[in-house]
Amino acid sequence: MASKSRPSSRVSALAVTPFAHLLAVAVIALVLAWLLHFREGVAFHSHIKPKIFNLHPLLMVIGFLLISGEAIMAYKSVPAERKTKKMVHLILHFIALLAGIVGVYAVFKYHHEIGTPDLYTLHSWIGISTICLFGIQWLFAFFSFWLPVAEKGTRAKIVPWHSFFGIVIFFMAILSAEMGLAEKFTFLKLRHGQEALVMNFTGLLILLFAISVGLTVLLP
Repeated sequence: MASKSRPSSRVSALAVTPFAHLLAVAVIALVLAWLLHFREGVAFHSHIKPKIFNLHPLLMVIGFLLISGEAIMAYKSVPAERKTKKMVHLILHFIALLAGIVGVYAVFKYHHEIGTPDLYTLHSWIGISTICLFGIQWLFAFFSFWLPVAEKGTRAKIVPWHSFFGIVIFFMAILSAEMGLAEKFTFLKLRHGQEALVMNFTGLLILLFAISVGLTVLLP
């Protein structure tokens, strides 16, 4: 007897992306609450130097990390033709790259103005490596897939490696962000209280966001 057909129980990426978007909104809210309520606020120029530093987590988490995650999910979350998805993917990654560059500049500026050396922690090593690899990946993809310079057959061979390195770089950004939060938590000598909870929950939600982005890549 022929077996009865059953509806597919496979979870699709479309079921995960709304959750990822909600997590991104929650992370944005927590980062803004932390920097604007518990810290000094943000500014490019100020006699209150921590305001300059605060641009770094603002731009690296919201501008670099979250937008690059949304760019990765664009192929699954944007209801449009593939060419449009490709353009959204490219533009969002470019915005993330610009935000990352300005975010790195902000922390270098802060260190220069208070007389602190640069690039002396593992967080900074992984962070600067991530932004450099991200820039190389974007330029390579722009010339290979958008212009494109490479032939069609070559592009087809490059795609899996582009996807692989893109995910690796994204999770390097996640690692760097988590290390940065832990480092700042230690510098501030926090133990308990509302600010400690906000920072810890920010880290947890960033991790969940990363997992959600990874699922959208793996799921059909």
